[in-house]
Amino acid sequence: MDADVIVVGAGPTGLMLAGELRLGGARVLVVERLEQPTGQSRGLGFTARAMEVFEQRGLLPWFGDLEKAPQGHFGGLRFDYTVLKDAHFGARGVPQSHTEDVLERWAISLGADIRRGWEFLELDNHTDHTDQSDHTDPVTITVATPNGIQHLTAPYLVGCGGGSSPVRRAAGFSFPGTDATRTMYLADVAGCRLRPRFLGERLPGGMVMAAPLGDGVDRIIVVPDAVPGRQRERTVSFAEIADAWRQITGEDISGGTAHWVSSFTDTTRQVTEYRRGRVLLAGDAAHVHLPAGGQGLSTGVQDAANLGWKLAAQVRGHAPAGLLDTYHTERHAAGARLLMNTHAQGMLFVGGPEMDPLRELMGELIRYDDVKRHLAGLVSGLDVRYDVGPGTHPLLGRRLPARPLTGPTGPTGTMELLHPARGVLLDLRDDPALRAVAAPWRDRVLTATVRPQEGEPDLSATTALLVRPDGYVAWATETDPDLEELRTALLRWFSTPHDTSQDTPDETAIDAAQAATAAGSPA
Repeated sequence: MDADVIVVGAGPTGLMLAGELRLGGARVLVVERLEQPTGQSRGLGFTARAMEVFEQRGLLPWFGDLEKAPQGHFGGLRFDYTVLKDAHFGARGVPQSHTEDVLERWAISLGADIRRGWEFLELDNHTDHTDQSDHTDPVTITVATPNGIQHLTAPYLVGCGGGSSPVRRAAGFSFPGTDATRTMYLADVAGCRLRPRFLGERLPGGMVMAAPLGDGVDRIIVVPDAVPGRQRERTVSFAEIADAWRQITGEDISGGTAHWVSSFTDTTRQVTEYRRGRVLLAGDAAHVHLPAGGQGLSTGVQDAANLGWKLAAQVRGHAPAGLLDTYHTERHAAGARLLMNTHAQGMLFVGGPEMDPLRELMGELIRYDDVKRHLAGLVSGLDVRYDVGPGTHPLLGRRLPARPLTGPTGPTGTMELLHPARGVLLDLRDDPALRAVAAPWRDRVLTATVRPQEGEPDLSATTALLVRPDGYVAWATETDPDLEELRTALLRWFSTPHDTSQDTPDETAIDAAQAATAAGSPA
């Protein structure tokens, strides 16, 4: 085998998945068609939940100073996201190229093998992997490399190659949805001194946006009413974009210098299944939609965080039955909500005068705090809740929020405990019986005897929490723990324990990598 997992695509999703797989002890090989990163940045930030995912792995210091934006919008209707606890519109002004650079350095520091200039050509034996069963045959792919054609083999293949994913097509995934209705243009332009139009300006003939990026560069978006949607991306010139801008605004920007230009559409599609046997999809390979508030990148990062620990457990031989199937059940539902909200925002944002009554109605509704909280949770990604089993605790199935804790050696926090990407059992009442139940899983679950900050509503009434490596609560209690329920949850998510004295040398390397990540070293 060339690796335990082959990942096709070195964008944010593929790189995040590579790091997660390495933390789980899997050997990962990433193949990327481009010889060098483009440096282009359609995305300029990420959501609150994606920021938490990065914090769970100790990655926030790698980004440098990050600015949270409390004010955001839904379909161009501005409101304050902090009406929901922990919510904000996201980290703003972070070029996608910077996010990719951080994630690539992190994945390499963990031992991921990233090969640029290697283009996926075909899935050699895809007929063996067209259902959900666990075939014993590995996956073999053909790639074009700088030194010629090569064949690579691994137990699992994950397509992370964006909306035009060749893996999705080769493996025969169904990709239903709605076709594009309009084409939009995007450019970063220097030397124009444009009036800011942060949330867009609707004019006869279309809608335009402009936002300063610094150093005399403006990000512009042009949405002409007269340009129909195209089903395939095509090359667009700055002259074409400048002409569309002039027709809508009357302003001449043709004398500016375009750093880069692109086009996109409002195509909305999602695969019917995220897994077909030993072939899986994540990020834009699984779902495409109108860009809105950095949700595409952020959802891809969350796909990777959900899949990484499960797939690593699968290839390491300690995944419980059905664990890998929960990737589809959990993330397909999250992806469907992503498509729903971006489609709705697109109607509000770029629709014509026919949408004015709906904009007026939404403007009235968004004045209510309950509506603000609902929309903030939806767009930030903080409202995701998985079915993790029976129970009534308010955190069950939800993400563990960032909260300060005090342990035997001093201050710590919920995010710090998740840095190694293992399960975490929070023993909040110093319960020896609780720790004894979890002890056989010590290679997969960290038990931490800690105290929450006084008066913290999320944790003050809680006696114990079992948290998955992706940060979601799998078991929780506010009373004396039912130890049998805890044991059942440990078996459900972490399988049967085994003798940890036979750890492989690779586990030692992973432990060292985890320690470096936990220290927050920008490598």
